[in-house]
Amino acid sequence: MKSFNYKSATNTKDASKLISGRAAFLAGGMSLLPAIKLRLAAYTDLVDIKKIKGLSGIKVSSKSLKIGATTTHAEVAVSNEVNKSIASLAILAEGIGDPQVRNRGTIGGSIANNDPAADYPSACLALNATIHTNKRKIPAEKFFKGMFETDLKKGELIEAIEFEVPEKSGYAKFPNPASRYAIVGVFIAKLKTEVRVAVTGVESCVFRCKKLEDALSSNFSPSAIDRVSISSKGFMLIFMLQQNIGPISSKSWPKKL
Repeated sequence: MKSFNYKSATNTKDASKLISGRAAFLAGGMSLLPAIKLRLAAYTDLVDIKKIKGLSGIKVSSKSLKIGATTTHAEVAVSNEVNKSIASLAILAEGIGDPQVRNRGTIGGSIANNDPAADYPSACLALNATIHTNKRKIPAEKFFKGMFETDLKKGELIEAIEFEVPEKSGYAKFPNPASRYAIVGVFIAKLKTEVRVAVTGVESCVFRCKKLEDALSSNFSPSAIDRVSISSKGFMLIFMLQQNIGPISSKSWPKKL
């Protein structure tokens, strides 16, 4: 691993000021540090944001669920607030990596990295999320740009992710047996005004599947997608939808995916 300068911030203003040259924010480091070790990335400075108290925590209302950027996957998975409002999101978090990754990795770090096979980006798109930064609010539709690419600007720090509470929702994935990254993952959400289907692991960036959304909008059942024409690489997506759309809800979702 190449050497770098380690810096620690106690608030978001300090964190932004400490970013200079080729620098990056460090939270859990579950993606960043391995990339540096493998020499896939190099930085002059790493700015630790874990000590910024305002960046962690979970708040829920009747319409939305807001999760601080440095909240770990493990905290999301066991949160009563998350399980009561969007249970599918807790199950998604529970299925990420191994215990070490879940206890160190953060939701903000995951979406900022935007790995093509990450789980959280699909939840952001399906649940009509808004990404709150220290400078603005970014709709999830505009946040994810491409492989490992987001709309974040230099020095811009994710503070929280706010999800719309759905009427029904569910997430299922076919995981890599070693890493548990999604070979294909599908997040379905029946919102108040629309149905959203977001897919991860299939292409270079998370995306919404409009054909499936249109079919499910008129008939929210497995039979609605029987005649949907989709490319060959989406065969597992169809299978997973047919297997799981029946029992999905914001209150319950089968633990065994």
